[in-house]
Amino acid sequence: MDRTADLPAIRATAHALADAARGVTLRHFRRSMTVDSKRDDFDPVTIADREAERTMRDILAARRPHDGILGEEMGATPGTSDLTWVLDPIDGTRAFISGSPTWGVLIAVQDADGPFFGVVDQPFTGERFEGAPDGATWTRGDDRRALTVSVTERLDRATILSTFPEVGTAEEGGAFHRLAARCRLTRYGLDCYAYALLAAGHVDLVVEAGLQPHDIAAPMAVIRAAGGIVTGWTGGPAHHGGRVIAAATPALHRAALEVLNG
Repeated sequence: MDRTADLPAIRATAHALADAARGVTLRHFRRSMTVDSKRDDFDPVTIADREAERTMRDILAARRPHDGILGEEMGATPGTSDLTWVLDPIDGTRAFISGSPTWGVLIAVQDADGPFFGVVDQPFTGERFEGAPDGATWTRGDDRRALTVSVTERLDRATILSTFPEVGTAEEGGAFHRLAARCRLTRYGLDCYAYALLAAGHVDLVVEAGLQPHDIAAPMAVIRAAGGIVTGWTGGPAHHGGRVIAAATPALHRAALEVLNG
């Protein structure tokens, strides 16, 4: 569906959400705070996560009351329109509580076909990566430039990233490390910032497993708007989460899928 008519209002609302979440998260970043865990194996959540999502939801209730919401901390709220806002108030809470500026606020808008607009915002560095039907952009203050993925087509020229060295299950980790062994450089631990760097042309592959929809919707929109590819490990849709691969070029994507799938 052509979303051109909706785009100005969607963009304005998304930037209002990102601006508000910046204020909330920066009040807590590198400050003393209580860290809770959602699971026994330590899945951290903080007051900043909860406050940021609540703040964004309040703005959406006022400005887009008919749209649905899917948030990491507060679940799904159905709407009456065909649009859903997918929110991750802090993607990379482990980085956040460690003082590392590689976490981000993720905001996406999707319809039945998946996300078509996304923002990856890094409040501490002041960087905002946006992907929309009319292109992808990077901003920091008054600085602004278009985002374009790299032209890398060969694995032996590629830089590959994943958040965790183990990636997922033993099988998933084995597949990733087979692929990483074919690449020029492997890096870990950047959470959503890795996808932003791919959209900006600095890295070539991001491969992860065990993702949730709120982890990938916004990065997917940004990368696709910058000319890249985001799919599941078998080449299918990625916006439902699970095993995800993002690649700069079709040739690199094909070569990586061949290795991942043996």
